[in-house]
Amino acid sequence: MPASFDLILKGATVVNQDGEGVRDLGIRGGVIAGVGPFAGAIAEETIDCAGLHILPGVIDSQVHFREPGLTHKEDLLTGSRGAVAGGVTAVFEMPNTMPLTTTADTLAEKVRLAHNRMFCDFAFYVGGTRENIGDIPALERLEGSAGIKVFMGSSTGNLLVDDEPSLDRIISALGRRAAFHAEDEARLISRMGLRVEDDPSSHPVWRDAEAALIATDRLVRLAEKHRRRVHVLHVSTADEMAYLAQRKAWASVEVTPHHLTLDGDEAYERLGTYVQMNPPVRGAEHRAMLWWGIRSGIVDVLGSDHAPHTREEKDHPYPGSHSGMTGVQTLVPIMLDHVNAGRLTLQRFVDLTSHGPQRLFGIRGKGRIAVGYDADLTIVDMKRTETITNAWIESRSRWTPYDGQRVQGWPVGTLVRGRRAMWQGEILGPAHGRPVRFLEAGV
Repeated sequence: MPASFDLILKGATVVNQDGEGVRDLGIRGGVIAGVGPFAGAIAEETIDCAGLHILPGVIDSQVHFREPGLTHKEDLLTGSRGAVAGGVTAVFEMPNTMPLTTTADTLAEKVRLAHNRMFCDFAFYVGGTRENIGDIPALERLEGSAGIKVFMGSSTGNLLVDDEPSLDRIISALGRRAAFHAEDEARLISRMGLRVEDDPSSHPVWRDAEAALIATDRLVRLAEKHRRRVHVLHVSTADEMAYLAQRKAWASVEVTPHHLTLDGDEAYERLGTYVQMNPPVRGAEHRAMLWWGIRSGIVDVLGSDHAPHTREEKDHPYPGSHSGMTGVQTLVPIMLDHVNAGRLTLQRFVDLTSHGPQRLFGIRGKGRIAVGYDADLTIVDMKRTETITNAWIESRSRWTPYDGQRVQGWPVGTLVRGRRAMWQGEILGPAHGRPVRFLEAGV
């Protein structure tokens, strides 16, 4: 009897754990039910994908979708539209909303707001604070929890933990891998006078490489002391990369597309406050070391650090301008352009955006193209050339630092649990996002 599927994706180059090859994928009930060929199979729908590449669904493990409380910048609906428009099938969203996501109730409210309203699947970080240390073991295991996130240096929001005794207590309480924004607050305060009015190029002078290294060193020392897993977000400096290369036993490493792509030596002159981020976009010598970290296997994942602000907020004179930029929608095309330029392989890209997140965070049923896994798929045309524009951006903020940049490699389809959320540029409803499941959470 011939095999029967809901959907067959036929003739694509499939990139999975055993390499790249032309195969068919059969999907049934939202999961991958077969890896072909399927010459005689029966399907309700068959899509010819010849000439395209099918990747495991891209997981962006660092986004800020601003809901609740800051929805003039972004919300879960618009942020998720940007995700699937850019080929992203699942996101981990950050806790610096209003109210802060620091309790079981505030997490449950985010899950409620997101369920069947977001176009991609989702998990939410819970902010680690001095006040909720005793609750960490329970908060890590709740439905929709991506784990704990700690801000060691001030950024957007009020989740700062800047003293070592409190950080020590938080790390000692961890069960799952936790994520950290590592900049040293004392150094940031001491260097505030280095900010130059109306000159955003002074941003990386103020928030310098030493501020990042001091905090990263403190974090890793405490992780080693307590034998707990920590995840260093948005590593931006050559100093950190060299340090972390020797200390991977308990620390994993994220880099971002903007730190890999934008050159602070020219970007501040060209983009002004629209390139202002925490930690900052830096000079070419730091960017080169981040690429060394990717080539050397030190970097574990890519995250976009999608952090939108309105044009009005970005247009304030520096340092009153807000730090952050859009990124979830441009992650895939920007990085595929790097693939086509020979800076990394397509398989390494898949490792950084699918296999890596699954491995680090213990995601259940995602991150691989294999029978029994969710049919989360990112379908791309590696030969297609497009120009990224502000008009393409789905974010409520409606701008990107890559406006006008021509790239080769483009997302043409996004499947979330077997249903097309985006196809050839059109976002397809209804939204059916659900919480990501984790092995260690038990849900």
